[in-house]
Amino acid sequence: MARPPRTSIPSISGEPRSRRLGVGTSTTSDRPLRAQLVVAGVVCVILIAVPLYLLRRPSSSSAAAVVASASASALRSAPAPIAVDAGAPPSAKPAERVKLAPAQRVKCGASATQARVEGGLCDSMPPVEQALATAIRGCADAAPKRKEEGSINFVLNIDFKARKFHVFPGASGSWRGPLARKATDCVNRAFPNPDWGALPHQYAYYWVAILATYPLPGAIVAPPGTPTFE
Repeated sequence: MARPPRTSIPSISGEPRSRRLGVGTSTTSDRPLRAQLVVAGVVCVILIAVPLYLLRRPSSSSAAAVVASASASALRSAPAPIAVDAGAPPSAKPAERVKLAPAQRVKCGASATQARVEGGLCDSMPPVEQALATAIRGCADAAPKRKEEGSINFVLNIDFKARKFHVFPGASGSWRGPLARKATDCVNRAFPNPDWGALPHQYAYYWVAILATYPLPGAIVAPPGTPTFE
């Protein structure tokens, strides 16, 4: 028995052939959807990355805070200064072993027998006076060992003509004679030989005296007065 022939549905004029076949409609509609997904993904990445970058980027205020924190740590780790007691009394000055009065020019003249000019009119000889004071201080151990304070008046006579000198104990000191001999002998040995030709002087003969006071250990010594001569 013969089948009847199929009837075909006529297509609308102008419609694409592919649409009629049912294969082009889905492909064309998928392309805009994929593009929208890609754009949405890029936007999402940007929206996430930008805030993270802004949050992780070090700001100037945070850098300043780091520097300040480092400075504070350095100050905390620095060693503490040594405390000084401003109220502590200064160390006591060691007591002088011998106290010297200013040098006195006793008399001067052309010779020992003609030395009649009083000390106030005699010219000074600073090198001689300084050398005598230095010799007395260097012989402090030669002073008498007593339980009371004492003094020796060291008198230097110097003769430029004979070019000689001698030290002896004067009458103004409390220790005289044999009691002061050890000290005066020490000063005689310690006194340097003057440069006779280079030392300026007006007279040929001089007497120069220095009063030395020897205090007890720890005692306060008042400045000695001007010695007198007998």
